[in-house]
Amino acid sequence: MNLWEECKGLQDYIVGIRRTLHQIPELGTDLPKTQAAICAELDKLGIPYKKNVGDSGLIGTIQGGKPGKTILLRADIDALPIQEDTGLPFASKHEGRMHACGHDTHAAMLLGALRVLNEHRAELAGNVKFVFQTGEEVCKGAKVAVKEGVMDGVDAVFGMHIGSIFEGMPLGSFAIAPGCIMASFDRFVLTVKGTGCHGSTPEKGVDPITIASNIVLSLQEVIAREIAAPKAAVLTIGKIAGGFAYNVIPNEVVIEGTIRAFEDPVRQHLAKRIGEIGKGVAATFRGGCDFEMDWGAPPVVNDDAMAKLAAEAAAKALGRENVVTAFNPVMGGEDFAYYLEKAPGAFMALCSVNPEKHADAPHHNPKFDVDEDVLYRGSVVFVSIVEEFLGR
Repeated sequence: MNLWEECKGLQDYIVGIRRTLHQIPELGTDLPKTQAAICAELDKLGIPYKKNVGDSGLIGTIQGGKPGKTILLRADIDALPIQEDTGLPFASKHEGRMHACGHDTHAAMLLGALRVLNEHRAELAGNVKFVFQTGEEVCKGAKVAVKEGVMDGVDAVFGMHIGSIFEGMPLGSFAIAPGCIMASFDRFVLTVKGTGCHGSTPEKGVDPITIASNIVLSLQEVIAREIAAPKAAVLTIGKIAGGFAYNVIPNEVVIEGTIRAFEDPVRQHLAKRIGEIGKGVAATFRGGCDFEMDWGAPPVVNDDAMAKLAAEAAAKALGRENVVTAFNPVMGGEDFAYYLEKAPGAFMALCSVNPEKHADAPHHNPKFDVDEDVLYRGSVVFVSIVEEFLGR
């Protein structure tokens, strides 16, 4: 009997953990309640782990009964600063915080897999390392985990994301492909400096709102006229803050945005030009501009061999019709990319969209939800990959 078949009987267990975690969403890298809940479950299962020093993450290893390679399985566990509007009986109890990206399910699916793998550890020809990672949404957690030694001795790494990452997938199917599947994601901040004055006498000051408006429009020309059409890229302004009264010209305006790219040269060019344009436009209108680049994660690039192994493992467990291996990469980003820089591996997506059961709301939406009936499949595929990679 294949080990992954035992995961089918853990559906209620996985759903229960998901609902527990869904009610206690926490932000960033400090997740004490989430960490405590996961630790309690690992303790029940008798699975050894250690708490990170730098954040609320957890790293552990299930030692196999036979010598062999080491595989790493990853789940992220942080939430988002969003007020939940799903109406679920197990909705968030934390005001203004919500698991609107499915990280609660990621943790639950990994725990389901670990439960089965730990019960059969004597049969494994190698070791299963695991990480419950903080701060994916702020692109901090993977870096902390790497610093804590999560990649030490790892031969391959795998992770998964739930929801509707890649369009057109059937409910319960997996998307697993070689090469670049997700873009880099970085944040930038432009602080436009002016000279405040009364709104009735703008000639006595330097208007940073006008300067910021010109910068925003000018930045879009980078995508339109400086990036070759086949080189996909995105430059989005998500936040502008400035001013405090209708008749007062303020001293400064802050612009925040993000860039996305599939190739590092494009990523570097975007960052360079944002700084140049911000400073240049501001100088044209007698102002100034400070530029800050908050580098996030590089593109997610799956190893060809590991993506093929994961696809075969998923097909073996769920049927080939439930595995999609050809799809367009997306502009969403993932700090799982940092693990892939250290060892070959693959990042996958499990489709959980079912409009008949819940609103078809996108990730990071107050109404985001998943079809819980597919959760056991995440555990199934994790365990099948371990069996495929390590052997028994």
